[in-house]
Amino acid sequence: MLRRHFFKTTGLAALAAGLPKFNIMAENPNTNKPRLIKPRLLREGATVALIAPCSPPSQEKLAKGIANLTQFGFKIVEGKNLRSFNGYLAGTDAERLTDLHWAFKNPEIEAVWCIRGGYGATRLLPHIDYDLIRQHPKLLIGYSDVTALHLAIHQRTGLVTFHGPVAASDYPEDTLQHFRSVLMRPVAPYEIAAQTEGSEMEPPEYQPFMITPGLAKGALTGGNLALLSSMAGTKFAPVFKNKIVFIEDVGEQPYRLDRMLTQLLQATDLAQAAGIALGVFNDCQPKQDSPSLSLPDALRDRLGGLGIPVVYGIPFGHAEHQATFPYGIQARLDAEKMRLTILEEAVV
Repeated sequence: MLRRHFFKTTGLAALAAGLPKFNIMAENPNTNKPRLIKPRLLREGATVALIAPCSPPSQEKLAKGIANLTQFGFKIVEGKNLRSFNGYLAGTDAERLTDLHWAFKNPEIEAVWCIRGGYGATRLLPHIDYDLIRQHPKLLIGYSDVTALHLAIHQRTGLVTFHGPVAASDYPEDTLQHFRSVLMRPVAPYEIAAQTEGSEMEPPEYQPFMITPGLAKGALTGGNLALLSSMAGTKFAPVFKNKIVFIEDVGEQPYRLDRMLTQLLQATDLAQAAGIALGVFNDCQPKQDSPSLSLPDALRDRLGGLGIPVVYGIPFGHAEHQATFPYGIQARLDAEKMRLTILEEAVV
């Protein structure tokens, strides 16, 4: 008991865990919103850091990620701890944090690419050196559990980061087109539409539908629903007011999606968003013979009464076809036409 009290009162708890302790902004960093920082565009042949800030990649995912980036013509520099294991984590918190800081500080590296998501990014948030990242702004790319890094880094530094495919993702032509049009050869305005033609041949979760009509404009934010709900109530809670919020998840039954959306509605300002773009909720149908709302009905029940535009089926999430969304960049959502348009270039 005395030992715990000593560590707590002297601030040595973080050091005892092998983690540095950095000053972060006040409890609500959004009261002092930093200026927007756009990173440099991703060049052909750029040097990219490959890191694992969440769960460890399998040998198959590691090989696939390296093959993908090599095929795209990038020079890969692996984080020292990319291949580390610590149970369900890709190394200890200190090891994963070391790779994140190294990737931003190294002047030869132009982009920080996450090999996969999984779990573990939220554990790093109190220990990230946000001043270092602000002083060395560069591209950060990934999705799923990487949502936590995007939200915290953007809120505390103003850096535009990118919710896009991890290195080990599939890269069909439309995913590559979205990626290049946002990060490499920026196009603005850039339209991302739900795939409606032939959707009747797809599984139910791939069929887009409108929940609430209307037009909305605002800065982009969002990510994986499980991460958004788990960060609610923390120092790193997402802020949605007047923003275009993109949300996706995978492998969750409708009642679990209901629970997480309810958490966001009760603990955050999600109801004050300008509009909501839902991605492809892959493998989120109810179990057979289990009493349940359908996926569309559960989403309509939770989000249909907010009085803001809401649409399902924009191509992003845990699916083969993925758009790339830049945090903090202005976008327009047209729920009736089921399209989201990025209004400005996200890189310089």
